[in-house]
Amino acid sequence: MTIAAILGGKGHEVVSISADRTVAEAVTLLAGRRIGAVPVLDGDTIAGIFSERDVIHCLEEFGTAALDRTVSQVMTAPAITVTPAETALGALALMTRRRVRHLPVVDGDKIVGFISIGDLVKYRIDKIESEAEAMRAYIQAV
Repeated sequence: MTIAAILGGKGHEVVSISADRTVAEAVTLLAGRRIGAVPVLDGDTIAGIFSERDVIHCLEEFGTAALDRTVSQVMTAPAITVTPAETALGALALMTRRRVRHLPVVDGDKIVGFISIGDLVKYRIDKIESEAEAMRAYIQAV
């Protein structure tokens, strides 16, 4: 299965933040949406990713003054991305290898989706359950 198929089921909505917003605003966005990360946009270009991990690191380094810094000053950059044609297993391997939990999905220079490790794990579990059900049906038919 491809990332495009996963986005087809999940949807293409992308919650993002601009690079010039403050860390405090980004934290409010993450908490309000109950999400762990957002792509950071500089115009229409992906400048990086801002995640819960970035919040922890900047608080440790700058204390509460971190909340007044811009997202561009503390985000993880450059963003690691995938295309819609990437396989789910390929994306999982990339996440494992690069130790990230979120990937913007890009088509050319345009962001067309955002996937998390949770989206990919859900796909794997659904696939395993489907295969197990097919095996049960086959065994019962024999």
